Amino acid sequence: MRLIAERLVEGMTPQERARAEKVESVLPALREAAVKADEEAEFPAGHVTLLREAGLLGLVVPEEFGGLGGSLRDLAAATYTLGTACPSTALAYFFHNTSASRGLLPLEAIEAGLFSEEDVPAVRDFAVKVLTRMAGGTWMANFASEEVKSSGANIAIATTATPVDGGWRLDGVKSFGCATGVADTYLVTARVAGTTTADGLALFLVPRDAPGVASRDPWNGLGMRASANHGITLEGVFVPAEEALTVPGSFVRMLTMSRGSFVGNQLAISAVYLGVAQSVYDFAIERLTRKSFADSGRPVASSPMHQVIIGDMTERLETSYLWIRRQLELETSEPPLRPKPEVYRQWRIAKGDIAESCFQVALGAFKACGTSAATLDGTLGRGLRDLAMGLVMTFPAERGRLEAAQMITSDKENELFASVNP
Repeated sequence: MRLIAERLVEGMTPQERARAEKVESVLPALREAAVKADEEAEFPAGHVTLLREAGLLGLVVPEEFGGLGGSLRDLAAATYTLGTACPSTALAYFFHNTSASRGLLPLEAIEAGLFSEEDVPAVRDFAVKVLTRMAGGTWMANFASEEVKSSGANIAIATTATPVDGGWRLDGVKSFGCATGVADTYLVTARVAGTTTADGLALFLVPRDAPGVASRDPWNGLGMRASANHGITLEGVFVPAEEALTVPGSFVRMLTMSRGSFVGNQLAISAVYLGVAQSVYDFAIERLTRKSFADSGRPVASSPMHQVIIGDMTERLETSYLWIRRQLELETSEPPLRPKPEVYRQWRIAKGDIAESCFQVALGAFKACGTSAATLDGTLGRGLRDLAMGLVMTFPAERGRLEAAQMITSDKENELFASVNP
């Protein structure tokens, strides 16, 4: 039987199929809860237990640390599959899995000799702690984004970490991060007080109910309403030294180990939106071929107008598949097919094109299905709203194209993160 994930990830190994089957096992429960979750704009708390019991919280954690041993291929397959059932859950699950990069990349940097013998124990200890906890069933919410902006980086970090006896004090506001109030642990990126460059960025493991941690007010999002993405405030939050990675420059050295997109897993967020677009496309085609004109008896899909729209939807959908499959190939092939700058440059363009193409699929379905399908809920209504969020996720397409052009014409390196004083 063909798995949903095989629509995106081709040539799955038996091990990849086994992991994908675990993902498909939770789909009925996700689909059942999706409508209510969107209406109430609340993440279904039962989904944490559901994914934990399925063993999926350790999907991309190596087996030596207790995980399932999946790769970026598995993560893209999983977020795509979940996106066809409940996009909000898929998005929150994606951000949980991004936490694994904060364990995997430091270990790779150690192997590459980027840390001194003196720094290695602290770096390894933190990395292993992240990975083993995820494999053990801890849901992690990854908090980096903030409202403060920098003209030279996609994410500017103003949250401060001040040294105190036995650890660190965190103060700041994280404006976006899925699973707010839901995850067990918050993985927080902050800048060490007094630093002005990205070398001062550090990582902290903060329990959800730690004193000084509070959820921001929920916002009435257009789409992805049940991803609990309203963010947190941190006021005088104490973090023990052993729960932090504050080795100077460790964050930057860690990022150098990614193959291309961001910290090496960003294409899996686009897979969420592609899963949504596919479900909307399937809904529209089924509806248009099932319904018929009263006078001729022919399917609605046979009219010239609908044929044009369906052709456009199909082209947009296939465009998204081509972009994401190529990016997945570039980021997982061994040996690497292209040097990292080229892989990264392609991603800057690909991300925006995928988001816009997926949205156009939903827009076409909206036009083709007519007034009777123009409801706020349902597959089409939710899909249209959820895919609109893809247009603004992390950075809009225009910024990606601009940065790609700058890399081509002036060989400019893009700064992913910046440490700033607000």
